[in-house]
Amino acid sequence: MTSFGKTDTGIKRDNNQDSIFLSDSPVGPLPNLYIVADGMGGHAAGDFASQYAIRLVVDFVKKSTIENPLSLMKRAFIYASNEVYKEAEKDKYKNGMGTTMVAAVLMGKELYVGNIGDSRLYVVGNDIKQITMDHSLVEELIRNGQLDRNKGRNHPEKNIITRAMGSRDEVMPDFFQVTLEDNDKVMLCSDGLTNMVEDDEIRDIIGEDDDPRRMVDSLISRANYYGGNDNISVIVISASER
Repeated sequence: MTSFGKTDTGIKRDNNQDSIFLSDSPVGPLPNLYIVADGMGGHAAGDFASQYAIRLVVDFVKKSTIENPLSLMKRAFIYASNEVYKEAEKDKYKNGMGTTMVAAVLMGKELYVGNIGDSRLYVVGNDIKQITMDHSLVEELIRNGQLDRNKGRNHPEKNIITRAMGSRDEVMPDFFQVTLEDNDKVMLCSDGLTNMVEDDEIRDIIGEDDDPRRMVDSLISRANYYGGNDNISVIVISASER
């Protein structure tokens, strides 16, 4: 199993509020761990929120004895969200900050996923499948039949998040378990990629290569080619060496 991840400021933004973490080696009781977070809440607060939330989750996992990956991710997400909120309450410059988060663990052919917000995880093989569901106003409108999915990409309120780490209410992440097929690849990303590059093109870029580093570089380059309106973070995991 090999992976590569990278975060890029993009073309239009002055600072990068995304953060990533990836380890093909064990982290606490988990055999590996991959995380993408997209912070929000002002020029400095968004940067801090994503970095801080990832650090909290990783530290929680390292100290944990919980072996079930979904149970562990749930506890870690809730802990991190509460700590981000407490930090925001202490500092007026961080008030209202929060972050999305998508995390993944691979155990054999089983993929375990947690997410909150609109950072995504895809499984890419012969086709591309979005595993996570966005916690966003636009996604809620789509699921309720009030908006066509093809029109969602350019909707004026597409950046409104309905759930995030650090919110006042207790965090409600979603969790998924997926069985991978041979040669499947896994991609975690922030919306800076998916708002610029269509799913079919993502599938083609990942399908054309076997090197996660080249895949990530190509995906970020393509998002910037189309305008680079936001920070772009991508992790690609090739599990073919399991």
